[in-house]
This record gives sequence, structure tokens and C-alpha cells, in this order.
Amino acid sequence: MTARSVKNILLLLAVTAITLPSFFCNSPEEKKEGTQTSEWLNVYDTSAKYVGMETCRGCHQSIYDTYIQTGMGQSFDYATRQKSAADFSPAHALVYDKELDYYYKPYWENDSLYVLEFRLDGKDTIHKLRQKIDYIIGSGQHTNSHIFSSNGYFHQAPITFYTQKKQWDLAPGFEKGNSSRFSRMIELECMSCHNGYPRFEAESQNKFTQVQTGIDCERCHGPGSLHVAAKQAGDIVDTSKGPDYTIVNPRRLSTDLQNNICQRCHLQGIAVLNDGKTFFDFRPGMHLSEVMNVFMPQYEGARDKMIMASHVERMKKSTCFVSSGKMSCITCHKPHVSVKFTPRTQYTDACKSCHGGNSQTACTEQLPLRAKVNDDCVTCHMPRNGSIDIPHVAVTDHYIRKRPSSDTLEKEISAFLGLKCFNNDNVDAITTARGYMEFYEKFNQNKGLLDSTLAYLNKEKAREEKEKQNRDYIRLYYLLNNYSKVTTYAAPLKPAEMNDAWTAYRIGESYMQLQRAAEALPWYQRATSILKYALDFQNKYGTCLLALNKMGDAQKVFEFVLKEDPAYVSAHTNIGYIHMQQGNTTMAYYHLLRANQLDPDHQQTIFNLAILYHSEGKDDRARTLLTHLLKRDPNNERAKMMMSEL
Repeated sequence: MTARSVKNILLLLAVTAITLPSFFCNSPEEKKEGTQTSEWLNVYDTSAKYVGMETCRGCHQSIYDTYIQTGMGQSFDYATRQKSAADFSPAHALVYDKELDYYYKPYWENDSLYVLEFRLDGKDTIHKLRQKIDYIIGSGQHTNSHIFSSNGYFHQAPITFYTQKKQWDLAPGFEKGNSSRFSRMIELECMSCHNGYPRFEAESQNKFTQVQTGIDCERCHGPGSLHVAAKQAGDIVDTSKGPDYTIVNPRRLSTDLQNNICQRCHLQGIAVLNDGKTFFDFRPGMHLSEVMNVFMPQYEGARDKMIMASHVERMKKSTCFVSSGKMSCITCHKPHVSVKFTPRTQYTDACKSCHGGNSQTACTEQLPLRAKVNDDCVTCHMPRNGSIDIPHVAVTDHYIRKRPSSDTLEKEISAFLGLKCFNNDNVDAITTARGYMEFYEKFNQNKGLLDSTLAYLNKEKAREEKEKQNRDYIRLYYLLNNYSKVTTYAAPLKPAEMNDAWTAYRIGESYMQLQRAAEALPWYQRATSILKYALDFQNKYGTCLLALNKMGDAQKVFEFVLKEDPAYVSAHTNIGYIHMQQGNTTMAYYHLLRANQLDPDHQQTIFNLAILYHSEGKDDRARTLLTHLLKRDPNNERAKMMMSEL
């Protein structure tokens, strides 16, 4: 088994089932001074700190006033009536997940937003769970999705409002039986693109101690403390005559570095961090490849398919980009002005700057057709298309080209061609192997991807064994369910010397799968010592202690998990089991019934409750639970056996 996974959406293609903080106070290990240099002082100087958008506003009010209305400025905020773009009328505000048989109703209670999950049996409501929503993510140009915090642990609610169609539906990635209900973690990678840098608990996967409200100035200009200090000291630079090097001005960067800023978030793909780097470490003025490499799967027959945040990938396919060598995102966009208020001429003038002169390539379309669209280049060459990862939205396709006719459109994806890194032409073999494993883990469980992983790893096997504690081979064989091979690689390693929590966890899980709990225990301990607040790791650690009959120690672990997140289902189930073993039926019922309320389909909870009911002669209640389980999972042999025994 693996830890509770997160179905983040990068690519959902027809043939596949295709995974920060405005201040650095609580960030992971700070970036060490490297050999890179920049004329911009706030790029590599680690003394440069983030000061927050309100500080920038003090001197740049007019820019703030327009920027705060952009999609980036409106990307994340508290769940208020003013922030929400949704329709809450009874005719619209109801979503049914037919695969999992849950209804969802969003509603306001005074000024608080809630999502009610319920299930019906005929006209009877047999399950209700209410979740308060704390934040709305999305500017409202395309969607409003909904985030809640449980003691700082951020999760996504299962429904989204799609503003273009004014429609509530399941959130992206929750369709077709893939809903994780209220357990999808919002991790650092997600938050670091959809919002300003937060304060993050470094020993966790999804615990935040403070979040910003919207993507702020410093995401594109870099940390502002050096700039602020210079201004306060009276060092004023006339930027009409030359740069102020205390803070990055993207317009004065090279075209390549300009695009690196935008592709940090608008090149949505499989992001593989470099060793020792975190999602905090990229700063404007750097090449993104200094921190991470972003891969995209390439398919034959997929040229006309696009994902919502693939702007840079699509632009890089364009002849305009390839042939010009000088095209960047700000060739067309004014980052401080919302697209809603940008005049159309801003875009057409950009086109005509290359296609308007007598010696330049001119439009070959017939004049009457050009006149019909007011000679608007974008209408024909960058139409709004549906994205394949986010339903109910249409976005501008940044693949600039003559549009294919309907009879030449590629209608089907015919073959997977491999992964391509879009921000580094010289990516190394181990990083590429990690890209294949990320792709496999999160989006496409095709074993052929792991064959490619092994081929890339073997190209640099000596380096892997010397530098990486075999962690990539361990990950590979773990994904292949070859647990014996994992333990073979782990044999010469010492838990205390392992520096990667996920590798320690995978080794522990492998020993558990081989029924060797005593050998698994120190690896789980190591994983939880590195990531104390990774509650999935803690839960597996507690389960291992249970297997070793260390009830007292296991109970402490599960109590810690529930202290951190009172809605963690498996911890309630496990601690309920411990109370059953101790004969404390009152507390056993409390935790098992709470787990069942949180997840009425959780199988281990149902089994434990059925056993508890049976032990007290309440076989009718046990049968009701098992009947429900068999309705959801008719081939469950354990449930069938328990029913027959009852």
C-alpha cells in the first residue's frame, strides 16, 4: 500500500488516467549561495527577504490598484460572499456524484460558506457531513474551487463552481469515481502557484501556518527587502535612464529569463525538483532549471489537445516563438492589467509588429473574412478552446498557427511518445527517470513507464549509488511492488543516515508488505522524524506498532494524528480498535462511529464496528453495516464471510 495519495490534475487524456511563503521564516532549508551571479541584487543574495504586497503598495499605489484586479491578484482569498462568483440558487447549487453516490450542496449560513455532503436511501437521508469552507481559490474568470483548513492542514472540497457556464460540478479530478471527497491535500506545489508564498510547516505535506490572499508583486519581481532598504536610505534611481538593480524588473531581463518567470506557474506539468531545492527557491532572474525541471507527456495525435495552464508549452510550439527568438509572455500581456480591461488592440498590435510591414509575412485570409472579425488576429490564430483537464471552461490556446480545418483536426491520441522537458534542453538521466516515476505515480499506471525509468537510471547507475542512497532504485522497485528488491537495496543502509523521508517510508512499507514489522519499524520512525507532520506517515508508523503489539505506543501515535487533524478517518479507526482490545467499549464506539460518520464506506471501520456490535449481541446493526459494504463492493469476500458467520 502507499500513503494516501493526492490526485492533482496535470493531464487527463483520453487514453490515460493521466502530483512559498511570502516570508521565509518557516520555510525549508534556505537556498545556499551558489556560483550563479546576477546583476540584479535580489536574485542570489539570501539576505534579500520578502516584504509583502502592502509594503510595495506604499510607493506603487496606482500599479497596485490595477494589478489587484487581475487573475493573479484575485487568485486566492477568504471565502466571502464578495469573493464568490457562484450561483447558490436551489436550481443550481446541487451536485450529485453518481459513482460514489453522494450529493453536495453548497450554501451560506450567515456569512460562512459550507458544503453539505449527504446520501439518500429512497427519501431517507442516511448520511450527512457538513464542512465549513475557509478559502476560495480561483479568480472567477474560469472557476471557484474551495479550500478548508483543519488546524492548518489544507484540503480541497469536492465541488467547484465553473463560472463561464455558471455551473456547479465535481472539482477537476474528482470525476468518474476518482473523488477523494474531503481528503485531497493542498500541498506546497499547488499553493506556490495559486497564491502568494505562504508560511509553511516544513515537516509536513500540507500544513500551513499563514497564507496570503492572492499572488503578489514579489512573485515576478523577487524579494523586495533590498529595494525597500535602498529607498529608505534615500537611494532613488531614475529608472527612465537606467535600471534599479535592487529589485528585478522583468521587462529589462532577457527574453529567456522573462519566460522563465511565467513558466514557473504557466508551464503546468510534472515538476521534478533538483536535489536540495524546494518550491520556495525559484526567484525571478533565475533559470527555472536551477530549481526544477518540468516535463510534459508527448503524444502522437495530441497536437490539438491542450490543458488549462499550458500557456508556455503551447507558445513554445508556435512558429512565432521558434523563429523570432524574442517572443515572451509580455510581448502581448500587461501583467499589471487584467485581461478583462486590456484593449484588444494590445494583442493585435503585438501581432502586427511582426506581420504588418511590406517586407513581413502578411495575413493570407480573405479580406471579407478578416473584416467579419474586425481584423482580429487572435480570433483566428489563438481561439478559445476547451481544456482537457478542467471541464466546463474555455481558454485561449497559445499555440499560434493557422488553424487546422475540421477535417484535419487530430481526433484521437494514437501513441505515447515519451516525456519532454520544456524548460531544460539538457536534463540529466536521473531527473528524467524521476519524471517518469512522478508521471506513473500520479497520472498513468502503465508499467511501460517504469521500464523507461529503469533505462534512464541505468545510464547513471554509478552516480545514483554514490550520491542518492539508491533512493531512485528503491522508489522504482517499490512502484513495481517488488518489495524484496527494495529491501535488498535497503540492506546496507542505516535509517539514521537516510535523509529522504519518502525513501524511508517506502522501505518501511516494503518490510511491512513482507510481514517483517520489526524491520519496518525503524524506517517508519525515520520517516516521521524527518516529516513529523506528515500524518499518513504517522498513521503507518502507528499501524506498524500495532502489528508488533505495542498498543500503548501506537495509541500515542494515533492520538497525535487526531490532535493534528481531528477528521483523520484511519486514526479514529485504529484507536477505536485499540479501545476494543482494552475492553473500553465506550471509547471504541466513540472513535469508530466518528470514523463511520466521516467516511461511511471505509471498510476497516465497518469491519471493526461489525465485530464490536456482534460482541454485544447487536447482530442486526452488524448486518446493516455489512449489507451496506456489500452493496458498495459486492465481491468483498471478507464481508461475505462475516455475514455468513452472523
